[in-house]
Amino acid sequence: MPTPRDTSGPSRRRLLVTASAAATTAAISPVTTARAAAGGGTATAPAAGPPLAAFDLADVRLLESPFLANMRRTCAYLLFVDPDRLLHTFRLNAGLPSTAEPCGGWEAPTVQLRGHTTGHLLSALAQAYANTGDTAYADKGRVLVAALAECQRGAATAGFTPGYLSAFPESVFDQLEAGGKPWAPYYTLHKIMAGLLDQYLLAGNAEALDVLRQLAAWADTRTAPLSYERMQNLLKVEFGGMNDVLMRLYLVTGDPAHLRTARRFDHEDLYAPLAAGRDELAGRHANTEIAKIVGTVPSYEATGEGRYLDIADTFWTAVVRHHSYAIGGNSNQELLGPPDEIVSRLSGVTCENCNSYNMLKLGRQLFLHRPGRSAYMDHYEWTLYNQMLGEQDPDSAHGFVTYYTGLWAGSRREPKGGLGSAPGSYSGDYDNFSCDHGTGLETHTKFADSVYFRTDDPRSPALFVNLFIPSEVHWKQREVVVRQETRYPAEGHTRLTVTAGQGHFALHMRIPGWVADTGRDALLKVNGRQVTARVRPGAYTAVERTWRTGDTVELTLPRRPVWTPAPDNPRVTTLSYGPLVLAGEYGDTELATIPAIAPTSLRPVSGTTTRFTALADGDPVALRPFHEVQHQRYNVYWAVSPRRDRARDVARYPLDEGTGTPADATGRFADAALDGGADWADDGTGPAVRLNGTGGHVTLPAGMLTGLDELTISVRVRVDALAASARVFDFGYHKDTYLFLAATTGAGRARAALKIMGMEREDYIDATGPLPVGTWTHVALTLAGGTGVLYLDGTETGRNPAMVASPLLLGVTTRSYLGRSQNTTHPYLKGAVRDLRVHNRALTAADVARLAAV
Repeated sequence: MPTPRDTSGPSRRRLLVTASAAATTAAISPVTTARAAAGGGTATAPAAGPPLAAFDLADVRLLESPFLANMRRTCAYLLFVDPDRLLHTFRLNAGLPSTAEPCGGWEAPTVQLRGHTTGHLLSALAQAYANTGDTAYADKGRVLVAALAECQRGAATAGFTPGYLSAFPESVFDQLEAGGKPWAPYYTLHKIMAGLLDQYLLAGNAEALDVLRQLAAWADTRTAPLSYERMQNLLKVEFGGMNDVLMRLYLVTGDPAHLRTARRFDHEDLYAPLAAGRDELAGRHANTEIAKIVGTVPSYEATGEGRYLDIADTFWTAVVRHHSYAIGGNSNQELLGPPDEIVSRLSGVTCENCNSYNMLKLGRQLFLHRPGRSAYMDHYEWTLYNQMLGEQDPDSAHGFVTYYTGLWAGSRREPKGGLGSAPGSYSGDYDNFSCDHGTGLETHTKFADSVYFRTDDPRSPALFVNLFIPSEVHWKQREVVVRQETRYPAEGHTRLTVTAGQGHFALHMRIPGWVADTGRDALLKVNGRQVTARVRPGAYTAVERTWRTGDTVELTLPRRPVWTPAPDNPRVTTLSYGPLVLAGEYGDTELATIPAIAPTSLRPVSGTTTRFTALADGDPVALRPFHEVQHQRYNVYWAVSPRRDRARDVARYPLDEGTGTPADATGRFADAALDGGADWADDGTGPAVRLNGTGGHVTLPAGMLTGLDELTISVRVRVDALAASARVFDFGYHKDTYLFLAATTGAGRARAALKIMGMEREDYIDATGPLPVGTWTHVALTLAGGTGVLYLDGTETGRNPAMVASPLLLGVTTRSYLGRSQNTTHPYLKGAVRDLRVHNRALTAADVARLAAV
C-alpha cells in the first residue's frame, strides 16, 4: 500500500498507535456510565481520554452497499448458529449434561482452543443488536450468557476455582505456569471476557458484567501469586488481549483489582524495544503481538502513562510502513519478517485476516487520540477495502470468510488447510471454526463504528467524516442527522446532506493521502459552491458554519492508475486506482511465478469505472478491484522489465587486496566484509579470501542484483573440502528466496538454484559432478530468457532451458554471501575465493571462456 502521509508533522518518534475493542469509547460514555451504575459498577473517568468520541453503533445506519450486504450475510449466520453446539464443551467441562452435536475445527472437543468462538459470537451478537436494534440478537446473547453463568456456578463442583469459566479444565493453567506451552488458554479466556463486556456495553446485559467480574477475579487470584519473572515467562504463550479487556473493564467498574491484573499482562519482552523506538519484530507471530499492543491504548487511558502510547505508536508505524503488503495486511506464514521484505516473502499464506482486524482497531483508536494524523484512517480505509471487505464469500448465505489472503502469483481465496468448509466456499457453519472465523463475525457486524467520529466539547463541536460509506448518522448531542450517499469507491464522489436539525459545528472531511499520487486536487463544495480553502491530501479539511436542514457537502476525489514499487524490489509493482488495489483475473489458470506486465498497455474497460486490461507475459489480462475477485486465481504483484542498459559489470570485487576490506572496483557498491573468521591468505597464486569452513564468509552489500532480468555471476574458488550444500555464493533474503551456487549436493553434483518464496519448487542447474577439490576453478552462472547455464573453467557443465523465475524477481537481496548459505543449518565453505563479478548480461559461452582464461 502507499506509504501513509502524515501532513501534521512528526511526533517525537514519528510513531503512534492505539487500539482497543469497538466499544472502548462507549465504555466511558454517559450511556455506559449509567449501565455501570445499574450493574453495580462505578465508571472511572479515564486519566487520558481521547479528544474524539465514536458514535454508538445505534446512531449510525448503513445504507445499501457491499458493506451492508456483507453484514446481512453474517447476521444471517448469527441467527442460524446453534448456541447449544457451541456451549457443548463448556457444559461438559462444568459437569453439566449436554446432548448437542460437537463442533469441528478449533471448537472440536479435543482441540485446546475450544471456547474462543463463543466469545466472538457474543461480541458479534452485541454489535448486530446495537447497530440494527433487532432484539433477536440480544435475545440470543442473553441465552448464551445465562448458559455461561450456569457453567460458572458449577465451577466449584467441577473442582475448579470459583469464578472459572472455560470449555477446558483449569489444569491447563497449571501446565502454563509450570513453563509448558499449552495452546493459548488466556487467549481463549480473553475472547470470552471481551464478548461478555460487549454484551454488557452494547446490549445492556447486566448478567454478562456479573459473569465477567467473577472471571476477572479468578484471573486476579490465579496470577497474583506468580513472581514477576514467572509471569513474564508465562506471557511468551499467546494470551490475546487480556490486558485490553481488563483495562476496559477497569474503566467501566473503577475496581482497582482490574487495573492491577491488567498490568500483569504487560509483556516487557515486546514492550521494551518498542518503548525505545526500535523495530525488533522480525520472527514474531504477528497476531500474538498485535493483540498485546491493542491493550496499550486503554492502558494509557486508564493510567495516563505516556510510555504505553509510545509503545503503541512505534508498533503501528513499524507494521504499517515496513511490514505491510499492498492490500494493507501483514505477515507471511503468520510471522512478521525483517522490515521492508515484501516480494521476498510472498506466498499463498500471507496476510492473516485476524491481523488486520486488530490493526484496524489500533488505527481507529489511535486516531481518536491523535485526530491531526489522518494516516491512521487512510490505512484503515485501504485495508478495509482491499482485505477485509473481500475476505467474505459474497455467494455464501452465511458470510463464510477466508483465513489468509494469499498474495503469491495465482493465489485464490480458499479455506485454511486442515479445516472443513462448505462446498465451493471459504469456511463453513460448524467445521471451520478458527480465530479468523471468529474475527470475521465481528468485522462484518461493526462497519458502522468508524464512518463518523465527533467531539463532545460544546465549545468546539465537530463531526469527522472518516469513511465514504453510504450511511446515516444521528448526532444526538447536536440533534442533527446527516446522510451520506455515494457509490465510492466505484466512483470518486460522495455527497452529504443534513436531513434533520441545525446547529453550528465544524465538518471535517478526510482527504485521502492517495490523492497526492494523482497529481490533481480534490474538489469540495458546500451547497454547490466550491470551498476556497486548500484541500490537502493526507489531511482533514474543515468547514465550520451554521448548518441547516437541506445543506449539502460534495467531495470529488480525482483518480488515476498508480504503480507502486515494492520496497525490496523496485522492478516488482502493484497497481491501484483510488483506494482500490487492482488484481489480475486468472480463472483456473495456475501461475508458476510473478507475471511480467507492460504498464504502457494499461487501458480502461469501456462502460466501467474501476476495470482495466493490460498485457501480462504477452497476453491480455483483465484487472478489477481486488475485493471483487472471488472464486478464481488472481495476481496482485507484477514484474516490470527494466530499460536496456549498456553491457557492463555491475559489481566487481577482485578480493586480492591481501589486507583491509574488499572493495568494489566499479565504485558502485560499498566494501564487502570478512566475517566469522574469514581472512586474507596467499597460497602462492596471489592474495585471496580464506574461508575456514566453520563460520568464515564474505558479507556482500545489498542491491547487487537489483533490476537485472539477465546476468552472469562469476567467481574463482578453491574448494578445500566438499560438504553438501556449502555455498560458493548465495544472494537472497532467507532460506526460501535465494540464488546460490553450492560446491556439491547430496547427489554429488554442484548446483546453482533460484527460488522466490512462493514458488512451488526451485529452479536449478546441476553440474555433472562436484566442484574440484584443492585447485582454483573459475565458475560462472548465466541466467536469461528462462535459460540457466553453469560453466566450470569456461566449459558448460549444466543447463536448464525451462527456468520458471527471472533473476529480476530477486530485488535488493539484503543478505548476500560468499561461503555461506541463507539456511543456517547448512555448512560453511572451506577453501578460498577471489575475483567475484556480477555482469548485467548473460555472457555467451565464448565470452565465459575468455573470462575464465584471464
